[in-house]
Amino acid sequence: MQFEQFLEKLPQNYSALDIEQIKKAYELGEQAHGDQLLVSGLPYFSHCISVALILAELSVPPELIIAGLLHDVIEDTEISLDEIEKEFNTEIATLIDGVTKLTNLPNLLRGDLLIEGKSPQKTVVSHRKVREEEIAETLRKTFLAMSDDIRVVLVKLADRLHIMRMLSKLDENLQKDIAQETLDIFAPLANRLGIWQVKWELQDRAFRFVAPTEYKEIAEKLANRRADREHQIEEIINRLQKALSEEGITAKISGRPKHIYSIYQKMKRKEMPFEMLMDLRGVRLIVDDVATCYKALGVVHMKWRPIPGEFDDYIAAKKDNNYQSLHTAVIFDDGRPLEIQIRTEEMHESAEFGIAAHWRYKEGGAKIKESYQQKISWLRSLFSLRQDEDDEDIVESWKSDVFKDRVYVLTPQGDIIDLPAGSTPIDFAYHVHTEIGHRCRGAKINGKLVSLDYVLETGNQVEVLTAKRGGPSRDWLNPNLGLVKTSRARSKIKQWFKQQDRELNLSQGKAVLEKEFKRLGIKDVNLDTIYPEFAMRTVDDLYVAIGCGDIGAGRIINKIAEIEDEDLESEFELDLVEEPSGIMPSDSVQVMGLKGIATTIGKCCNPMPGDEIIGYITRGRGATIHRQDCPNILRVDEKERLIKVSWGHPGKTFTVPVQIKAYDRQGLMADISNIISEESVNLIDMSMKMNQHLAAIKLVLGVQGISQLSRILTRLENLPNVLEAKRRRPG
Repeated sequence: MQFEQFLEKLPQNYSALDIEQIKKAYELGEQAHGDQLLVSGLPYFSHCISVALILAELSVPPELIIAGLLHDVIEDTEISLDEIEKEFNTEIATLIDGVTKLTNLPNLLRGDLLIEGKSPQKTVVSHRKVREEEIAETLRKTFLAMSDDIRVVLVKLADRLHIMRMLSKLDENLQKDIAQETLDIFAPLANRLGIWQVKWELQDRAFRFVAPTEYKEIAEKLANRRADREHQIEEIINRLQKALSEEGITAKISGRPKHIYSIYQKMKRKEMPFEMLMDLRGVRLIVDDVATCYKALGVVHMKWRPIPGEFDDYIAAKKDNNYQSLHTAVIFDDGRPLEIQIRTEEMHESAEFGIAAHWRYKEGGAKIKESYQQKISWLRSLFSLRQDEDDEDIVESWKSDVFKDRVYVLTPQGDIIDLPAGSTPIDFAYHVHTEIGHRCRGAKINGKLVSLDYVLETGNQVEVLTAKRGGPSRDWLNPNLGLVKTSRARSKIKQWFKQQDRELNLSQGKAVLEKEFKRLGIKDVNLDTIYPEFAMRTVDDLYVAIGCGDIGAGRIINKIAEIEDEDLESEFELDLVEEPSGIMPSDSVQVMGLKGIATTIGKCCNPMPGDEIIGYITRGRGATIHRQDCPNILRVDEKERLIKVSWGHPGKTFTVPVQIKAYDRQGLMADISNIISEESVNLIDMSMKMNQHLAAIKLVLGVQGISQLSRILTRLENLPNVLEAKRRRPG
């Protein structure tokens, strides 16, 4: 593309000096990249031009166009940052340096864009898979860069969008990884910045490579219905225009495109096939002012019956990314649902261009809109919370606090509090003030007492009930209980426990772990092989970390199960058999020194993955698998018939006897059944005995492993009136 053609696509409000600087950047980038080629065979500089044009569509300031043209020169050519600063200015050099630092993050996939060239620094980007902990560090550095200068991330989003447009040309082994990273990081980031135009394209293009079969099916079905849908939308627009005109309302009405990824998400959320989704039609009304938005809404609701629960007022309570609009759904003349959005022109610009929209409304080229300042403040407040947070928690915290849907709840004074969907009263308390969170002991929702694991809903009025003194409970950090959703609350709770005495944390951690071992029926665990896995120097350090909430007991249990699965040479004393409980798949248990031997699970002790096991050679039935402490194994005389075995890959659930002690109350069995049902666990057998209002309940559950058993026992023990829930010992 010649510069004159490029110039025609830039915003028309740039000054002559701006154009001159952009031309200088164009010529420098073209010369620096020289004969470097993309994998498509096109000149590499065409990628830089495309990034700049994507930015131009957002009507960004000229310095961002320059940054787009030169965003790869430090990375892929011999041009230095000092030369950039000398040729332009410090601001542009800082922008390009920021983009380069993001590109150079060791865990951020870029793709093999460059196949040949003069660059001595790098000509090929190595293939890397993104692990959870790597995404964590990437996110941390990305968002810290955002807090410094958010324009850096706009350039990076434009760069990623063009990479997604070229993804089919890249190495096939890398395509899915880049697409998944785009869904995990870049599309949600565009959403949080409010740039829907970029968000939807990133999602649809990434979805095509992450789930090609589902993408193709939906795309084909949409294509088959396109003509019919366009005809329907045309008729709907005419009816709406007529209804609004009769009331003196002028509106620009257009069909709202349905994106493939959003349709897929809706299919999953509603658990419906494509054919069952009746709300694939949507229109958007753009009117003159806010008052007209509500007037138009009234006209729509008078003419067509609104669908209950489908109205959202994001004008009065705008989303945290500054999105504003009225959303409603009505039953149209043909008896089918119709989605309608109503907004002003400025709201529409903000919805499409997000944080970049502020430049489209700058007054005199200098004054920054208040909404933009609020957005920057919001982003920086999020970053400040995570400076002392463990990398391992970063992924989940950003996914929950930044990337997920939100709920809007009210304080008793009527102030609106914005929290991630799924938040609880404890999250609300910590959002209001750290001390209120520490002293939270209960909550009222709309004046009614609720439990602390109550999931907040938009519109709830929340009142926190506090104690005069005291601190948080360690149970709040137990993920199985679902008491805390946000990383802010988790971080503050952990900080509180870290400030307590080390000896107290050590004893608390030891007590927590011993209780978990006892409840799961795990004996004689050697923690000397465990603590190095958590980067601890001693076992005591591990106990302290558990005591102050840095490490959950569930993670220890999982690690024990992993190590025992891998350690085929470990010494087992293990268990024998009475009757087999069922033939196991051949790869469920590995028998050392023998191949193809049939294995069965002993009913007497019902071992499961995570237990120490031993095999007993039977006559005609292969090997029977038992727990180490099974009474039958301990009584075996023919020790030569015992063989070493270890867990392979379970192919079914495992039968586990569980015992619950509780004071009887109305609804106890219903609560127990609900937990078992929610965990998708088979209830194989159940019995209950009563002794002076004390219930002894025996269950036999089919679980997938120690981790699931631990979660179920924790939830059962947390029920009102339940004294303990543990695994029954064999014998």
